[in-house]
Amino acid sequence: MSTNLVNYLTLRLGQSNVTASNNVTNWSGTCYITPLIGAFVADSYLGRYRTIASFVFIYVIGMTLLTLSASVHGLKPECVKDDCNSTGSQTAVFFAALYLIALGTGGIKPCVSSFGADQFDETDEIERGKKSSFFNWFYLSINIGALIASSVLVWIQMNVGWSWGFGIPAVAMVVAVVFFFLGSHLYRLQKPGGSPLTRNFQVLVASMRKHSVKVPADKSLLYETPDMESNIPGSRKLEHTETFRFFDKAAVETETDNVKGKGDPWRLCTVTQVEELKSIVRILPVWASGIVFATVYSQMNTMFVIQGNTMDQHIGPHFEIPSASLSLFDTVSVIFWVPVYDRIIIPFARKFTRHERGFTQLQRMGIGLVISTLAMVVAGSLEVIRLDNVRRNNYYDLKKIPMSIFWQVPQYFLVGCAEVFTFVGQLEFFYDQAPDAMRSLLSALSLTTVALGNYLSTLLVTIVTDITTRHGKLGWIPENLNRGHLDYFYWLLAILSIINFFVYLLIAKFYTYKKVTGKPR
Repeated sequence: MSTNLVNYLTLRLGQSNVTASNNVTNWSGTCYITPLIGAFVADSYLGRYRTIASFVFIYVIGMTLLTLSASVHGLKPECVKDDCNSTGSQTAVFFAALYLIALGTGGIKPCVSSFGADQFDETDEIERGKKSSFFNWFYLSINIGALIASSVLVWIQMNVGWSWGFGIPAVAMVVAVVFFFLGSHLYRLQKPGGSPLTRNFQVLVASMRKHSVKVPADKSLLYETPDMESNIPGSRKLEHTETFRFFDKAAVETETDNVKGKGDPWRLCTVTQVEELKSIVRILPVWASGIVFATVYSQMNTMFVIQGNTMDQHIGPHFEIPSASLSLFDTVSVIFWVPVYDRIIIPFARKFTRHERGFTQLQRMGIGLVISTLAMVVAGSLEVIRLDNVRRNNYYDLKKIPMSIFWQVPQYFLVGCAEVFTFVGQLEFFYDQAPDAMRSLLSALSLTTVALGNYLSTLLVTIVTDITTRHGKLGWIPENLNRGHLDYFYWLLAILSIINFFVYLLIAKFYTYKKVTGKPR
């Protein structure tokens, strides 16, 4: 839905480039914040299967309302040729539909990848190896859908009509829901483990209550259930780690820990419970490093499209490709790199690293950060060349300059390559490093980097626009990009990406991977 949304907002709702860009990034960001709600429900109460089954209906209602807002008289904006006027109520219905979709996706996004990975038995060596490949092929399947969206669907929206452009994915979603339910009898279901937030707060409270208690040198003396099973449903035991030792105080037994013959969970926690909290604290810096990457990624649906609108979109004398359709090259890049990574790069890297996955998950994500920086450098360089062409030929007032839009292909291709390394690496890393009973929540946390990346993009555009338009100046991103400096915005993102990468190197150097023992209850 986000591929061509910026054009709907500008062409049908009459919004400016900056307003439309910010509305797209705000909505996209919300689509990656709501998964925290769905993930909490899944891990605590319903489990992943029932959460997906519940939220898909909200999603379908949102898609249906979106289609109606673009097709039903009175709900859709009235247009005379290319001049459209939308009322406040029409705009309200459109955004209500968008944010229903955002709520519906909140129960789907954090659960689908984790639910798929749950189907592989981690105690079986063969299945464990297949699970690592699953994340690659899962991401590939998403991008096959995106390929159709950025090519066929965008063309339909721009040439046939927005009602068809929104209606087709609505029908596709219904088909997807039917297929999901048809497989119900085949699935392995993970038990919900109760509220992970409650368990984490219990560790915080217990460790603060025991701030003066000394942790024994022999860590085997810390409190843990005596059998092989964890006391958390659906979760294996976690081995003690030496990081964040203050939280170990929560697992030190004292005389006041028992109330009425029962252990008080707000005074005494198991090692596994303590390590759950430690896992989250260790993951947070890695999570934060993905925000700048997501900001770069978000440019595909905003600044890349707006930049493409100023270029020659012809393929031959009669056919024009919509600028938003160029995101198909990002998708093609992902479709190209996933099998190359899985079948060629991993076996090749394995010879040198001796690691079963070729690279560690942290190394894989780091490579993606470097590639995303290159994407911004390429995008900025193209804009420099484009503006130089404008100056030399006095094209300032041309809506589209005689420079092929296909010069944008390299920047899209690089972003797609970066996705395969960083986004797929994140999916695997957050699933693998999450405690068993918190996998939906940690998957949702990984998705929030996309949300915050979109919000950061909105913030940067707002700040840049405010500062650069002072004293009557046009600014970096005016309505007529030929008189602006979009290249400066790309350089800003490149500099932020470089700084982010060096911070990431420090984070990765000191990261401690979790250790699992026992079996789930």
